[in-house]
Amino acid sequence: MKNIKKIAYAFAAVLLTSTAIVSCTQDFDEINANPNSPESALSYGVWNAANKIVTDATRNSFESARVTLPWMQYSAQVAYTEEDRYQYRLTSGDAIWTQLYTAASNYREIIRMNTDPATAGPTSAYGSNANQIAASRVMLSYVFLNLADTFGDIPYYSYGNNDADFQALNANQYLKPKFASQAKVYADIMKELKEAAAMVEVDQPVFIQGDILFGGDGNKLKKFANSLRLRVATRVKGVVPGAETHLAEAIAAGVMTSNADNVGVTYENNLVNPSPMYNDFRTRSDFSVSKTFIDLLKGTNGNFGLDPRLFKYAAPIGTLKSTILDGSYTESTDPADYVGQPYGLDQSMSTAQAGQSNFFSKYVYKRNYTEILMEYSEVEFLLSEANGWSQSNYEKGVKASMTKWGVSEAAANAFVATLPPANMKNVLTQKYVALFMQPYEAWADYRRTGYPDTSVLLLPGETYALNVPDPVSGATTYVFEPLIADLTDLPTRLYYPTVIQTLNPENYAAASAAIGGDKMNTKLIWDKN
Repeated sequence: MKNIKKIAYAFAAVLLTSTAIVSCTQDFDEINANPNSPESALSYGVWNAANKIVTDATRNSFESARVTLPWMQYSAQVAYTEEDRYQYRLTSGDAIWTQLYTAASNYREIIRMNTDPATAGPTSAYGSNANQIAASRVMLSYVFLNLADTFGDIPYYSYGNNDADFQALNANQYLKPKFASQAKVYADIMKELKEAAAMVEVDQPVFIQGDILFGGDGNKLKKFANSLRLRVATRVKGVVPGAETHLAEAIAAGVMTSNADNVGVTYENNLVNPSPMYNDFRTRSDFSVSKTFIDLLKGTNGNFGLDPRLFKYAAPIGTLKSTILDGSYTESTDPADYVGQPYGLDQSMSTAQAGQSNFFSKYVYKRNYTEILMEYSEVEFLLSEANGWSQSNYEKGVKASMTKWGVSEAAANAFVATLPPANMKNVLTQKYVALFMQPYEAWADYRRTGYPDTSVLLLPGETYALNVPDPVSGATTYVFEPLIADLTDLPTRLYYPTVIQTLNPENYAAASAAIGGDKMNTKLIWDKN
């Protein structure tokens, strides 16, 4: 590997601790004149490293698989069931914050490289300055959307808005940044996405080489910006002024129209940079598919019949880990081979149930898995909602999800033909199925809408069936009891990081008071469930 660059930034503006390090992991043919200078970095190397930080932060075996992946009951743990019962490790929330702000710093650096007269010329060799700036604005919007959705009020940076409350990513001026209000953050994200889409030069590559998100395609970037604006506007419509206008404008400007428009980070088909979940599964066996989710896919719960995505999402009972890791097991279409791990058990009860549980499939646990940032099927569900629960968009969303996961045309068509009519419950439940392995977005949708409802999810105080009688008590059912006081539903946010509480106490206190308390049941401004 030639001349791997490392770029250090002052990161005190948000973390108030040390520095953020970006390392470029691609093989580069070019060797810059001054390899020790940040100004000489390859912008697409910074870009790819930042993108990988984003998915590493939100889709790995701790920040995702031990937080929202089980909370949305896509998974259930055999061990460490305290996390499934909402007692998550505070270090997971700290890591989400730290890594997402690290990625944001790197996108901000790409903007600097393309706007500073000393570096803009050389940087244009890797893609037009306008497109590199636009791409960075879009990904900054994606990062800050995730932060606001997870925590509430946050330190925020905007490329095109000098609001005095936007103090993040400026270490020289603000060592202890204010937290911007959610209303300001969401409004500016929509504005940034609109302006970023407008500045894309579609006849020029985003990056000439090494673009792991868009493959250099300006049209794909533009569609992603518009689609993401549709997501945000749907989230905050009726809450943030102007959201409805953004929603209509985003659709008119052109959103995703096929799975070819899906945007995600594809990991490498090797053991050096494999997907985070695959890498964890090589040495651990903590995660099973949740029984509640499998019961939905089997048609036992909910309004739908047997869903062929069941066979793509989960491995049959008893499948050897080695055959999942090498992809060699034979896919079963027998529903009896899929039972799942009961969700939210007390640790003392969980081990006895594991014999009937299902690992994630070889399509999930693969080295070159693609962690999706946004996909076409979600866009169709958003369009269904925007169009008054359109049947056509609903069916297209389900079909697109099935196609992406490799369900045959015949099986997909047969399932779509049996779909119950489009309404809020049915569309949003199918959207939940399609968002499998994208748990933070599914969590946001649940908090906004209340779907999927209790016909699908197990909520605190409710009773569910065990797979086998408990060997100690003989019980055949259990009651889901969370470990966090005052939670009678899913958590509504994560705690602010401990480092912020310690090193930025005044602004932390102000933000906590503004949102209604730094608690797991404090609702965000768009949480109407």
